[in-house]
Amino acid sequence: MTRQAAIAAPNPISAQAGQVALSHGGTAVDAAIAAMVAACVSEPGLISPLGGCYINIWPADAEPVVVDGNVEMPGRGAPRERFGQGMIECVTTYGGGLTTYAGPGSVATPGMLAAMGWAHRHHGRAPWPALFDPAVRAARQGFPVSPTAGSYSELVSSTIFGWDPVTRAVYTHDGHGLTPGHIITDDDLADTLEQIGAEGAGTAYSGDLARVIAEDMAQRGGLLTLEDLQAYRPVVRPALRTRLGEWDLACNPPPSIGGPVLTAMLRLLGSYGTPVTPVDAARVMRRVLDLRLQRIDIAPDLEVAGHALLRDIHGGAGLGLPTSASTAHVSVVDSDGTACAVTASSGYSSGMTIQGTGMLANNALGEPELNRRGLHALEPGTRMASNMAPTTGRSDSGDRLAIGTPGADRITTALTQVLLHVCLHGESLQEAIDRPRLHVRHLDDDTVRIDHERDAELSTVLTEVGLPLYEHEPHAMFFGGVGGALRQPDGALSAGADPRRAAATAVG
Repeated sequence: MTRQAAIAAPNPISAQAGQVALSHGGTAVDAAIAAMVAACVSEPGLISPLGGCYINIWPADAEPVVVDGNVEMPGRGAPRERFGQGMIECVTTYGGGLTTYAGPGSVATPGMLAAMGWAHRHHGRAPWPALFDPAVRAARQGFPVSPTAGSYSELVSSTIFGWDPVTRAVYTHDGHGLTPGHIITDDDLADTLEQIGAEGAGTAYSGDLARVIAEDMAQRGGLLTLEDLQAYRPVVRPALRTRLGEWDLACNPPPSIGGPVLTAMLRLLGSYGTPVTPVDAARVMRRVLDLRLQRIDIAPDLEVAGHALLRDIHGGAGLGLPTSASTAHVSVVDSDGTACAVTASSGYSSGMTIQGTGMLANNALGEPELNRRGLHALEPGTRMASNMAPTTGRSDSGDRLAIGTPGADRITTALTQVLLHVCLHGESLQEAIDRPRLHVRHLDDDTVRIDHERDAELSTVLTEVGLPLYEHEPHAMFFGGVGGALRQPDGALSAGADPRRAAATAVG
Protein backbone atom coordinates (compact mmCIF):
# COMPACT_ATOMS: atom_id res chain seq x y z
CA MET A 1 0.00 0.00 0.00
CA THR A 2 1.34 3.41 -1.00
CA ARG A 3 0.18 6.22 1.25
CA GLN A 4 -0.27 9.76 0.05
CA ALA A 5 1.22 12.59 2.09
CA ALA A 6 1.88 16.30 2.29
CA ILE A 7 5.55 17.09 2.88
CA ALA A 8 7.27 20.37 3.77
CA ALA A 9 11.05 20.07 3.63
CA PRO A 10 14.18 22.24 3.36
CA ASN A 11 14.68 21.66 -0.39
CA PRO A 12 13.44 19.58 -3.36
CA ILE A 13 15.98 16.77 -2.78
CA SER A 14 14.71 16.39 0.77
CA ALA A 15 11.04 16.48 -0.26
CA GLN A 16 11.64 13.89 -2.99
CA ALA A 17 13.38 11.61 -0.48
CA GLY A 18 10.20 11.68 1.59
CA GLN A 19 8.21 10.62 -1.45
CA VAL A 20 10.62 7.75 -2.09
CA ALA A 21 9.97 6.47 1.44
CA LEU A 22 6.23 6.55 0.76
CA SER A 23 6.72 4.54 -2.44
CA HIS A 24 8.24 1.79 -0.28
CA GLY A 25 5.04 1.59 1.76
CA GLY A 26 6.24 4.12 4.29
CA THR A 27 4.30 6.22 6.77
CA ALA A 28 4.56 9.91 7.57
CA VAL A 29 7.31 8.97 10.03
CA ASP A 30 9.31 7.15 7.34
CA ALA A 31 8.91 10.08 4.97
CA ALA A 32 10.04 12.56 7.62
CA ILE A 33 13.13 10.49 8.48
CA ALA A 34 14.11 10.06 4.82
CA ALA A 35 13.62 13.77 4.16
CA MET A 36 15.75 14.77 7.14
CA VAL A 37 18.54 12.33 6.25
CA ALA A 38 18.57 13.80 2.74
CA ALA A 39 18.70 17.29 4.25
CA CYS A 40 21.83 16.22 6.14
CA VAL A 41 23.44 15.84 2.72
CA SER A 42 21.78 18.57 0.69
CA GLU A 43 21.98 21.35 3.30
CA PRO A 44 25.74 21.15 3.97
CA GLY A 45 26.83 22.89 7.12
CA LEU A 46 23.28 23.52 8.26
CA ILE A 47 22.47 20.03 9.51
CA SER A 48 24.38 16.79 10.01
CA PRO A 49 23.69 13.18 11.05
CA LEU A 50 25.84 13.96 14.10
CA GLY A 51 23.33 16.47 15.48
CA GLY A 52 20.31 16.23 17.75
CA CYS A 53 16.60 16.22 17.01
CA TYR A 54 13.09 15.99 18.36
CA ILE A 55 10.54 13.82 16.53
CA ASN A 56 6.92 14.71 17.29
CA ILE A 57 4.57 11.89 16.23
CA TRP A 58 0.79 12.04 16.45
CA PRO A 59 -0.40 8.65 15.13
CA ALA A 60 -3.78 8.43 13.44
CA ASP A 61 -5.13 6.19 16.21
CA ALA A 62 -3.10 7.07 19.32
CA GLU A 63 -1.94 9.92 21.55
CA PRO A 64 1.00 12.14 20.49
CA VAL A 65 4.52 11.43 21.70
CA VAL A 66 7.84 13.20 21.28
CA VAL A 67 11.09 11.30 20.80
CA ASP A 68 13.90 13.26 22.45
CA GLY A 69 17.03 12.74 20.38
CA ASN A 70 18.68 15.91 21.58
CA VAL A 71 22.41 16.10 22.20
CA GLU A 72 23.99 15.35 25.57
CA MET A 73 26.96 16.67 27.48
CA PRO A 74 29.84 14.24 26.78
CA GLY A 75 32.99 13.52 28.77
CA ARG A 76 32.51 10.08 30.33
CA GLY A 77 36.02 8.72 30.83
CA ALA A 78 37.70 11.76 29.25
CA PRO A 79 40.77 13.24 30.99
CA ARG A 80 39.80 16.21 33.17
CA GLU A 81 42.29 18.46 31.37
CA ARG A 82 40.18 18.24 28.22
CA PHE A 83 37.30 20.07 29.89
CA GLY A 84 37.40 23.74 28.90
CA GLN A 85 39.71 23.01 25.98
CA GLY A 86 39.40 22.37 22.26
CA MET A 87 37.34 25.48 21.46
CA ILE A 88 37.88 27.84 18.53
CA GLU A 89 36.17 31.23 18.80
CA CYS A 90 34.35 32.18 15.61
CA VAL A 91 32.80 35.58 14.97
CA THR A 92 30.33 35.98 12.10
CA THR A 93 27.97 38.70 10.91
CA TYR A 94 24.93 36.42 11.07
CA GLY A 95 21.85 38.12 12.55
CA GLY A 96 23.73 41.37 13.11
CA GLY A 97 26.71 39.72 14.81
CA LEU A 98 27.25 36.33 16.42
CA THR A 99 30.05 34.72 18.40
CA THR A 100 30.11 30.94 18.66
CA TYR A 101 32.75 28.31 19.42
CA ALA A 102 33.79 25.55 17.03
CA GLY A 103 36.47 22.87 17.26
CA PRO A 104 36.64 19.35 18.77
CA GLY A 105 35.79 20.64 22.24
CA SER A 106 32.45 21.98 21.00
CA VAL A 107 31.06 18.56 19.99
CA ALA A 108 28.23 17.09 22.08
CA THR A 109 27.01 13.50 22.04
CA PRO A 110 24.72 13.22 18.98
CA GLY A 111 21.22 11.78 19.33
CA MET A 112 19.48 12.18 15.98
CA LEU A 113 20.24 8.76 14.53
CA ALA A 114 19.21 7.01 17.76
CA ALA A 115 15.88 8.89 17.79
CA MET A 116 15.26 8.05 14.14
CA GLY A 117 15.96 4.39 14.85
CA TRP A 118 13.36 4.31 17.66
CA ALA A 119 10.77 6.18 15.57
CA HIS A 120 11.22 3.81 12.63
CA ARG A 121 10.98 0.68 14.79
CA HIS A 122 7.72 1.80 16.40
CA HIS A 123 6.01 3.84 13.67
CA GLY A 124 7.72 3.00 10.39
CA ARG A 125 6.79 0.56 7.62
CA ALA A 126 9.37 1.15 4.89
CA PRO A 127 12.68 -0.79 4.97
CA TRP A 128 15.30 1.13 6.97
CA PRO A 129 17.89 1.11 4.13
CA ALA A 130 15.33 2.69 1.79
CA LEU A 131 15.23 5.76 4.03
CA PHE A 132 18.93 6.35 3.35
CA ASP A 133 19.06 5.52 -0.37
CA PRO A 134 18.12 9.01 -1.68
CA ALA A 135 20.71 10.68 0.55
CA VAL A 136 23.39 8.18 -0.51
CA ARG A 137 22.58 8.79 -4.16
CA ALA A 138 22.70 12.58 -3.74
CA ALA A 139 26.08 12.49 -1.98
CA ARG A 140 27.60 10.11 -4.54
CA GLN A 141 26.18 11.63 -7.72
CA GLY A 142 26.39 15.26 -6.61
CA PHE A 143 23.89 17.90 -5.57
CA PRO A 144 23.61 21.68 -5.99
CA VAL A 145 24.20 23.94 -3.01
CA SER A 146 20.91 25.58 -2.01
CA PRO A 147 20.59 29.35 -1.55
CA THR A 148 20.25 28.79 2.22
CA ALA A 149 23.39 26.64 2.48
CA GLY A 150 25.25 28.97 0.13
CA SER A 151 24.37 31.97 2.27
CA TYR A 152 25.62 30.19 5.39
CA SER A 153 28.81 29.04 3.66
CA GLU A 154 29.57 32.65 2.77
CA LEU A 155 29.22 33.68 6.43
CA VAL A 156 31.41 30.95 7.94
CA SER A 157 33.82 29.91 5.15
CA SER A 158 36.83 31.54 6.79
CA THR A 159 35.92 30.72 10.39
CA ILE A 160 33.87 27.60 11.21
CA PHE A 161 34.55 25.93 7.86
CA GLY A 162 38.13 27.16 7.63
CA TRP A 163 40.13 25.37 10.33
CA ASP A 164 39.64 21.68 9.35
CA PRO A 165 41.34 20.85 6.01
CA VAL A 166 38.69 18.29 5.01
CA THR A 167 35.80 20.62 5.80
CA ARG A 168 37.51 23.48 4.01
CA ALA A 169 38.05 21.35 0.91
CA VAL A 170 34.44 20.16 0.68
CA TYR A 171 32.38 23.08 1.97
CA THR A 172 34.32 26.10 0.69
CA HIS A 173 35.84 27.19 -2.60
CA ASP A 174 39.48 27.77 -1.65
CA GLY A 175 38.35 29.29 1.63
CA HIS A 176 35.53 31.33 0.13
CA GLY A 177 31.81 30.70 0.35
CA LEU A 178 30.09 28.34 -2.06
CA THR A 179 27.65 29.94 -4.46
CA PRO A 180 24.14 28.50 -4.87
CA GLY A 181 24.14 25.86 -7.57
CA HIS A 182 27.72 24.75 -6.91
CA ILE A 183 27.83 20.94 -7.21
CA ILE A 184 29.16 18.96 -4.24
CA THR A 185 30.00 15.27 -4.26
CA ASP A 186 31.10 13.42 -1.14
CA ASP A 187 31.89 9.72 -1.46
CA ASP A 188 32.93 9.45 2.19
CA LEU A 189 29.52 10.71 3.33
CA ALA A 190 27.75 8.43 0.83
CA ASP A 191 29.66 5.41 2.14
CA THR A 192 28.86 6.31 5.76
CA LEU A 193 25.14 6.76 5.14
CA GLU A 194 25.09 3.50 3.19
CA GLN A 195 26.71 1.81 6.20
CA ILE A 196 24.09 3.24 8.59
CA GLY A 197 21.36 2.07 6.23
CA ALA A 198 22.81 -1.43 6.10
CA GLU A 199 23.78 -1.82 9.77
CA GLY A 200 21.19 0.31 11.54
CA ALA A 201 21.50 3.41 13.70
CA GLY A 202 23.32 1.40 16.35
CA THR A 203 26.55 1.42 14.34
CA ALA A 204 26.98 5.10 15.28
CA TYR A 205 26.70 4.29 19.00
CA SER A 206 28.20 0.86 19.61
CA GLY A 207 29.50 -0.37 16.26
CA ASP A 208 32.37 0.26 13.90
CA LEU A 209 31.27 3.82 13.10
CA ALA A 210 31.13 4.71 16.81
CA ARG A 211 34.75 3.61 17.23
CA VAL A 212 35.83 5.75 14.27
CA ILE A 213 34.10 8.80 15.79
CA ALA A 214 35.56 8.22 19.26
CA GLU A 215 39.10 7.68 17.98
CA ASP A 216 39.07 10.89 15.93
CA MET A 217 37.68 12.87 18.87
CA ALA A 218 40.38 11.50 21.20
CA GLN A 219 43.18 12.27 18.75
CA ARG A 220 42.00 15.87 18.36
CA GLY A 221 41.24 16.60 22.00
CA GLY A 222 37.46 16.48 22.03
CA LEU A 223 35.29 15.43 24.97
CA LEU A 224 33.10 12.90 23.15
CA THR A 225 34.07 9.31 24.02
CA LEU A 226 32.97 5.83 23.01
CA GLU A 227 31.47 5.51 26.48
CA ASP A 228 29.26 8.54 25.76
CA LEU A 229 28.05 7.04 22.50
CA GLN A 230 27.35 3.64 24.04
CA ALA A 231 25.39 5.20 26.91
CA TYR A 232 23.13 7.36 24.73
CA ARG A 233 19.41 6.50 24.64
CA PRO A 234 16.51 8.38 23.04
CA VAL A 235 13.81 9.35 25.54
CA VAL A 236 10.13 9.08 24.61
CA ARG A 237 7.69 11.36 26.42
CA PRO A 238 4.00 12.24 26.13
CA ALA A 239 3.61 15.46 24.17
CA LEU A 240 2.95 18.74 25.94
CA ARG A 241 -0.64 19.73 25.04
CA THR A 242 -2.41 23.05 24.84
CA ARG A 243 -5.64 24.44 23.36
CA LEU A 244 -5.67 27.32 20.91
CA GLY A 245 -9.14 28.12 19.65
CA GLU A 246 -10.55 24.91 18.18
CA TRP A 247 -7.12 23.29 18.01
CA ASP A 248 -5.38 20.78 20.26
CA LEU A 249 -1.64 21.36 19.81
CA ALA A 250 1.14 19.00 20.91
CA CYS A 251 4.71 20.24 21.57
CA ASN A 252 7.92 18.77 22.98
CA PRO A 253 7.88 18.81 26.80
CA PRO A 254 10.65 19.70 29.26
CA PRO A 255 13.62 19.41 29.52
CA SER A 256 13.48 21.13 26.13
CA ILE A 257 13.17 24.91 26.32
CA GLY A 258 11.45 25.45 22.96
CA GLY A 259 8.31 23.42 23.68
CA PRO A 260 7.45 24.98 27.06
CA VAL A 261 8.23 28.52 25.83
CA LEU A 262 6.04 28.05 22.73
CA THR A 263 3.27 26.56 24.87
CA ALA A 264 3.48 29.45 27.34
CA MET A 265 3.16 32.02 24.55
CA LEU A 266 0.22 30.22 22.96
CA ARG A 267 -1.63 29.79 26.26
CA LEU A 268 -1.29 33.46 27.11
CA LEU A 269 -2.27 34.71 23.67
CA GLY A 270 -5.16 32.27 23.53
CA SER A 271 -6.73 34.13 26.45
CA TYR A 272 -6.74 37.46 24.57
CA GLY A 273 -9.69 36.67 22.32
CA THR A 274 -9.57 37.38 18.59
CA PRO A 275 -8.04 38.96 16.73
CA VAL A 276 -4.65 38.91 18.46
CA THR A 277 -2.68 41.99 17.37
CA PRO A 278 1.07 42.31 16.73
CA VAL A 279 1.25 44.46 19.86
CA ASP A 280 -0.35 41.66 21.91
CA ALA A 281 2.12 39.19 20.43
CA ALA A 282 5.15 41.41 21.13
CA ARG A 283 4.13 41.99 24.75
CA VAL A 284 3.60 38.29 25.43
CA MET A 285 6.92 37.43 23.74
CA ARG A 286 8.65 39.95 26.00
CA ARG A 287 7.04 38.54 29.14
CA VAL A 288 7.78 34.91 28.37
CA LEU A 289 11.30 35.47 27.03
CA ASP A 290 12.18 37.62 30.05
CA LEU A 291 11.09 34.78 32.30
CA ARG A 292 13.06 32.30 30.22
CA LEU A 293 16.27 34.27 30.72
CA GLN A 294 15.64 34.80 34.43
CA ARG A 295 14.61 31.27 35.39
CA ILE A 296 15.03 28.62 32.73
CA ASP A 297 18.27 29.17 30.82
CA ILE A 298 20.38 29.12 34.00
CA ALA A 299 18.34 26.51 35.88
CA PRO A 300 20.25 23.44 37.13
CA ASP A 301 17.30 21.22 36.16
CA LEU A 302 15.62 22.18 32.86
CA GLU A 303 12.76 19.72 33.35
CA VAL A 304 11.77 21.23 36.70
CA ALA A 305 12.15 24.77 35.36
CA GLY A 306 10.05 24.05 32.28
CA HIS A 307 7.16 22.64 34.32
CA ALA A 308 7.41 25.59 36.73
CA LEU A 309 7.05 28.00 33.81
CA LEU A 310 3.83 26.28 32.73
CA ARG A 311 2.45 26.24 36.29
CA ASP A 312 3.09 29.98 36.52
CA ILE A 313 1.27 30.52 33.22
CA HIS A 314 -1.67 28.41 34.39
CA GLY A 315 -1.88 30.20 37.69
CA GLY A 316 -1.30 33.66 36.30
CA ALA A 317 1.75 34.20 38.51
CA GLY A 318 5.33 35.09 37.87
CA LEU A 319 4.82 36.79 34.53
CA GLY A 320 5.22 40.44 35.34
CA LEU A 321 7.06 42.49 32.78
CA PRO A 322 10.55 42.87 33.88
CA THR A 323 19.42 33.54 19.55
CA SER A 324 20.93 28.65 15.48
CA ALA A 325 21.18 28.96 11.82
CA SER A 326 22.18 25.29 11.62
CA THR A 327 18.77 23.78 12.11
CA ALA A 328 16.38 22.06 9.70
CA HIS A 329 12.74 21.04 9.88
CA VAL A 330 10.52 18.53 8.08
CA SER A 331 6.72 18.27 8.41
CA VAL A 332 4.67 15.36 7.05
CA VAL A 333 1.01 14.38 7.31
CA ASP A 334 -0.07 11.20 5.52
CA SER A 335 -3.41 10.08 4.12
CA ASP A 336 -4.01 7.85 7.16
CA GLY A 337 -3.94 10.95 9.37
CA THR A 338 -0.58 10.42 11.05
CA ALA A 339 1.36 13.66 11.57
CA CYS A 340 5.13 13.82 12.09
CA ALA A 341 7.21 16.95 12.72
CA VAL A 342 11.00 16.66 12.99
CA THR A 343 13.36 19.48 13.92
CA ALA A 344 17.07 18.73 13.89
CA SER A 345 20.09 20.82 14.79
CA SER A 346 23.85 20.58 14.63
CA GLY A 347 24.30 24.02 16.17
CA TYR A 348 26.35 26.31 13.99
CA SER A 349 28.63 23.28 13.22
CA SER A 350 31.93 22.52 14.89
CA GLY A 351 33.64 22.65 11.51
CA MET A 352 35.13 19.22 12.31
CA THR A 353 34.65 16.46 9.75
CA ILE A 354 35.09 13.04 11.37
CA GLN A 355 38.00 11.48 9.51
CA GLY A 356 36.94 9.21 6.65
CA THR A 357 33.19 9.61 7.26
CA GLY A 358 32.23 12.87 5.55
CA MET A 359 30.12 13.75 8.62
CA LEU A 360 30.38 17.20 10.17
CA ALA A 361 30.12 17.19 13.94
CA ASN A 362 27.85 19.55 15.90
CA ASN A 363 28.99 22.44 18.09
CA ALA A 364 26.26 22.32 20.74
CA LEU A 365 28.86 22.75 23.51
CA GLY A 366 30.02 25.98 21.87
CA GLU A 367 26.70 27.78 21.54
CA PRO A 368 26.56 30.46 24.27
CA GLU A 369 22.77 30.70 24.11
CA LEU A 370 22.48 26.99 24.97
CA ASN A 371 25.19 27.07 27.64
CA ARG A 372 24.24 30.05 29.80
CA ARG A 373 25.68 28.35 32.88
CA GLY A 374 29.06 28.28 31.12
CA LEU A 375 30.82 26.23 28.45
CA HIS A 376 31.53 22.64 29.58
CA ALA A 377 29.66 23.34 32.83
CA LEU A 378 27.26 20.37 32.73
CA GLU A 379 27.78 16.87 34.05
CA PRO A 380 28.38 14.21 31.38
CA GLY A 381 25.10 12.60 30.34
CA THR A 382 22.99 15.75 30.88
CA ARG A 383 20.55 16.51 28.08
CA MET A 384 21.35 19.98 26.75
CA ALA A 385 19.06 22.96 26.30
CA SER A 386 17.23 23.29 23.00
CA ASN A 387 15.05 25.84 21.23
CA MET A 388 13.57 23.20 18.92
CA ALA A 389 9.78 22.95 19.02
CA PRO A 390 8.32 20.59 16.38
CA THR A 391 4.54 20.65 16.76
CA THR A 392 1.60 18.53 15.71
CA GLY A 393 -2.08 19.36 16.07
CA ARG A 394 -5.69 18.43 15.46
CA SER A 395 -8.71 20.67 15.12
CA ASP A 396 -12.15 19.86 16.48
CA SER A 397 -13.36 19.45 12.90
CA GLY A 398 -10.71 16.86 12.09
CA ASP A 399 -7.74 18.70 10.55
CA ARG A 400 -4.31 17.13 11.13
CA LEU A 401 -1.24 19.39 11.24
CA ALA A 402 2.54 19.03 11.45
CA ILE A 403 4.60 22.22 11.68
CA GLY A 404 7.95 23.55 12.81
CA THR A 405 10.89 25.77 11.90
CA PRO A 406 14.64 26.25 12.21
CA GLY A 407 15.90 29.53 13.61
CA ALA A 408 17.46 29.32 17.10
CA ASP A 409 15.53 31.50 19.56
CA ARG A 410 13.28 32.70 16.75
CA ILE A 411 11.77 29.21 16.55
CA THR A 412 9.19 29.85 19.27
CA THR A 413 8.25 33.35 18.15
CA ALA A 414 7.94 32.37 14.47
CA LEU A 415 5.72 29.39 15.31
CA THR A 416 3.63 31.46 17.71
CA GLN A 417 2.79 33.91 14.96
CA VAL A 418 1.98 31.32 12.32
CA LEU A 419 -0.14 29.20 14.68
CA LEU A 420 -2.08 32.26 15.81
CA HIS A 421 -3.04 33.07 12.25
CA VAL A 422 -3.97 29.47 11.41
CA CYS A 423 -5.67 28.41 14.63
CA LEU A 424 -7.30 31.64 15.82
CA HIS A 425 -7.67 33.77 12.71
CA GLY A 426 -8.60 30.98 10.30
CA GLU A 427 -5.98 31.78 7.68
CA SER A 428 -4.55 29.23 5.28
CA LEU A 429 -1.22 27.68 6.15
CA GLN A 430 0.66 29.44 3.36
CA GLU A 431 -1.01 32.79 4.06
CA ALA A 432 0.03 32.59 7.72
CA ILE A 433 3.62 31.62 6.83
CA ASP A 434 3.96 34.52 4.37
CA ARG A 435 2.92 37.22 6.85
CA PRO A 436 5.61 39.65 8.12
CA ARG A 437 7.21 38.59 11.42
CA LEU A 438 8.59 40.13 14.56
CA HIS A 439 10.85 38.88 17.34
CA VAL A 440 11.60 40.37 20.76
CA ARG A 441 15.38 40.21 21.02
CA HIS A 442 17.55 40.34 24.14
CA LEU A 443 20.95 41.73 23.16
CA ASP A 444 24.31 41.05 24.81
CA ASP A 445 24.34 44.49 26.45
CA ASP A 446 21.09 43.62 28.32
CA THR A 447 18.95 45.87 26.13
CA VAL A 448 15.74 44.62 24.54
CA ARG A 449 14.43 45.54 21.11
CA ILE A 450 11.90 44.33 18.58
CA ASP A 451 13.36 42.98 15.36
CA HIS A 452 10.79 42.95 12.56
CA GLU A 453 10.48 42.61 8.83
CA ARG A 454 9.85 45.76 6.83
CA ASP A 455 6.12 46.42 6.70
CA ALA A 456 4.55 49.86 7.03
CA GLU A 457 1.57 48.77 9.10
CA LEU A 458 3.64 46.58 11.41
CA SER A 459 6.20 49.34 12.00
CA THR A 460 3.46 51.77 12.97
CA VAL A 461 1.60 49.58 15.47
CA LEU A 462 4.76 48.24 17.15
CA THR A 463 5.66 51.73 18.39
CA GLU A 464 2.93 51.18 21.01
CA VAL A 465 5.08 48.56 22.75
CA GLY A 466 7.66 51.16 23.77
CA LEU A 467 10.76 49.21 22.73
CA PRO A 468 13.36 50.18 20.11
CA LEU A 469 12.62 48.77 16.66
CA TYR A 470 15.14 47.19 14.28
CA GLU A 471 14.04 46.60 10.70
CA HIS A 472 15.03 43.64 8.50
CA GLU A 473 14.28 43.06 4.83
CA PRO A 474 10.97 41.30 4.05
CA HIS A 475 11.12 37.52 4.37
CA ALA A 476 14.53 37.61 6.07
CA MET A 477 16.22 34.28 6.83
CA PHE A 478 16.75 35.52 10.41
CA PHE A 479 13.07 34.85 11.19
CA GLY A 480 13.20 31.11 10.55
CA GLY A 481 11.79 28.89 7.85
CA VAL A 482 8.39 27.54 8.88
CA GLY A 483 7.25 24.40 7.08
CA GLY A 484 3.82 22.89 7.63
CA ALA A 485 1.77 19.96 6.32
CA LEU A 486 -2.00 19.68 6.65
CA ARG A 487 -4.67 17.04 6.11
CA GLN A 488 -8.18 18.46 6.02
CA PRO A 489 -11.24 16.57 7.32
CA ASP A 490 -12.19 15.54 3.77
CA GLY A 491 -8.73 14.00 3.26
CA ALA A 492 -7.33 16.81 1.12
CA LEU A 493 -3.58 17.30 1.64
CA SER A 494 -1.61 20.54 1.44
CA ALA A 495 1.73 21.94 2.54
CA GLY A 496 3.20 25.38 3.15
CA ALA A 497 6.82 26.43 2.64
CA ASP A 498 8.57 29.54 3.92
CA PRO A 499 9.92 32.03 1.35
CA ARG A 500 12.55 32.99 3.95
CA ARG A 501 14.55 29.86 3.13
CA ALA A 502 15.01 27.59 0.12
CA ALA A 503 12.13 25.33 1.09
CA ALA A 504 10.10 22.83 -0.91
CA THR A 505 6.80 20.99 -0.67
CA ALA A 506 5.45 17.80 -2.18
CA VAL A 507 1.87 16.52 -2.12
CA GLY A 508 0.74 13.14 -3.34
